[in-house]
Amino acid sequence: MARKRKGNPVNGWVILDKPIGISSSQAVGKVRYAMNAQKAGHGGTLDPLASGILTIALGEATKTVSYAMDGDKVYQFTIRWGEARDTDDAEGSITQTSPVRPTKQQIQAALAPFLGEIDQVPPIYSAIKVDGKRAYALARDNQDVKLKSRPVIIHSFRLVDCPDDDHGCFEVACGKGTYVRSLARDLALELGTVGYVSALRRTAVGPFNEKHAISLDSLDTLRHIAPPDETVKVDFGKILLGVETVLDDIPALALSEQEAKSLRHGQAISVLPVATRKPLQGIKQGDVVCAFLDRQLVALVKVQGGEIHPVRVLNLIENME
Repeated sequence: MARKRKGNPVNGWVILDKPIGISSSQAVGKVRYAMNAQKAGHGGTLDPLASGILTIALGEATKTVSYAMDGDKVYQFTIRWGEARDTDDAEGSITQTSPVRPTKQQIQAALAPFLGEIDQVPPIYSAIKVDGKRAYALARDNQDVKLKSRPVIIHSFRLVDCPDDDHGCFEVACGKGTYVRSLARDLALELGTVGYVSALRRTAVGPFNEKHAISLDSLDTLRHIAPPDETVKVDFGKILLGVETVLDDIPALALSEQEAKSLRHGQAISVLPVATRKPLQGIKQGDVVCAFLDRQLVALVKVQGGEIHPVRVLNLIENME
């Protein structure tokens, strides 16, 4: 007999305003405890020294985490000019210094080459694997780490403020896989100096931004109002967003009850009756599509040939055999 999971079957997204000083995994644990959820994960890591939007998936939402990770991000960050650090952030040791301090005009003129698709070498202190090991683990063991450049997308990159000669404040909107620490490092080199990220905040991930976010303190207050219990389900209202929220940009198909049952059992269904109800406009072969029954997400599916095949089945509808 399978062991029963501890907690309640909570399904959906919590958009956390992660504070500085805790890891993303620690933040997930705190949210899971506060909401007494059976299962939780996050949709994109934030370093302990960074604050801001951390998307946390609960229950069946964990099956859609990859879509949150693929979403665009917006960051606000500060570069400290004149010092390079081995981690490219404030946590590391100083490896190089420079007396050069760029002017506001020089900084603004240097931003254009960093727009669009650019090649970027990730920081050696990153989670990228090298021969099966994390780069940061190799770096901590004083091993020589060589990472290959890879393409990333920078949608916008602007200078927000120059509070003093040693610092520049920026905002960047970027695609998945972008390292702000690398962006800061490379911009400093372009300006004839060195630099590192001294402060970092993420303000948006995909469709989620600060207006959706809740602090750990607020979650903790709710927990004390209604302590987690195996037999108690707390109404978290607007705090818990629907599983489908992260899939807003994906086309949707409407199912009959029988079609929904078939997909839930891993069986393909015919395209024709579904297309008769709503033409499959803009949906190409192999595209991932959301399949709904009465506004309830049933599965992520693919259209292949004349059939619709389940890719990820979500168990959100009760009492459906």
